[in-house]
Amino acid sequence: MKHTDIIYLAGGCFWGTQHYMSLFKGVVSTQVGYANGRLPDPTYQQVYTDTTGHVECVKVEYDSELISLQTICRLFFKSIDPLLLNRQGGDCGTRYRTGIYWEKDEDRTVVEQVYAEVQSQYQTPLAVEKSLLECFYPAEEYHQDYLVKNPDGYCHLSPELMRFARTYSQNKDE
Repeated sequence: MKHTDIIYLAGGCFWGTQHYMSLFKGVVSTQVGYANGRLPDPTYQQVYTDTTGHVECVKVEYDSELISLQTICRLFFKSIDPLLLNRQGGDCGTRYRTGIYWEKDEDRTVVEQVYAEVQSQYQTPLAVEKSLLECFYPAEEYHQDYLVKNPDGYCHLSPELMRFARTYSQNKDE
């Protein structure tokens, strides 16, 4: 019987993060949206102004029997520069900040553990938020699975990283 859990990941532009995470075995579904802001049910045009406090985010539903939260967090860190504040690739603004957000308190321990592992590799503090999810509003339909609908669309993630995701095996070292 499938047991699914949910984690929310903000890795800059949500198009690339959604596509990247969707490639891993055990990820059941992904949905892009806007998280942890002040305005209820914002539009992309409102979030784009950087005045709502929202971050472009991906809701990741996964089968915890096939992929662990620890693995998802480690794979997420492979996709971002954790030292950049409010930007990834060519995207700048508070809506592009990085973060990991959870709904269940027990997920916090796992996130904190992986965060500490990554932090130990740097002398500078990480610029990645980690907190309880305050709110999440799905983005407009044209943003959902954008890179599937638009294979030549903009993505700040490298083709090499996408190839890694397509060929990733749970049996390989992370």
